[in-house]
Amino acid sequence: MAEKLTSTSRKAAFFPMLVNLAGRKCVVVGAGTVAAAKIEGLLRCGADVVVVSPRAVTAIQRLALAGRLVWRRRDFSQRDVQGKFLAVAATNSSKINEAVFRACAARDVLCNSVDDPEHCDFIYPAVARQGPLQIAISTGGRSPALAARLRRELERQFGSEWGEWVEDLGRRRDELLREKLPAKARRRRLQQLATPKAFRDFLRDKGPAPVRKKRG
Repeated sequence: MAEKLTSTSRKAAFFPMLVNLAGRKCVVVGAGTVAAAKIEGLLRCGADVVVVSPRAVTAIQRLALAGRLVWRRRDFSQRDVQGKFLAVAATNSSKINEAVFRACAARDVLCNSVDDPEHCDFIYPAVARQGPLQIAISTGGRSPALAARLRRELERQFGSEWGEWVEDLGRRRDELLREKLPAKARRRRLQQLATPKAFRDFLRDKGPAPVRKKRG
């Protein structure tokens, strides 16, 4: 059985990785505005989401009515985390959130307890996102405010053109992989596609961004 982090070992660094959640069973305990934000991210990644809470904000109710998630309209039970890939404890009760964490620890289920790093197996980074380009920032739970500030700065630095370029790079990479080239030559070509000069050439070839018309 994998070792679980305890209060004395919780200061160990979190391992950064991007996880494929498509089709994975995930449970969110709580259905307020904070939970809604977590649920949105899980659904965006294709997770199979179950929400456990007696009440839910309108956004979550609508998702349930649309069949995008399952809403269990009751209090949390330890059986709710059984067989799940991960859980998010997002209630306004620290007692309930800790109970979710303990239930997950007993069943080897990864758990995030919102705003409580001591009861987290994983944490949410702040993410600057442009299409397929994602830049994740984490302070290990020490200063979410700083992570959020850095995210805003990166979003200003990396505009929508970066997302378009990454899409273009993906197409070019697929084409290159279909060619019969020696591994060394292929690697060199792939590196050339991602240079600053290649980015400048992409911007030149795609032309200026359309001018937005002012309203009124």
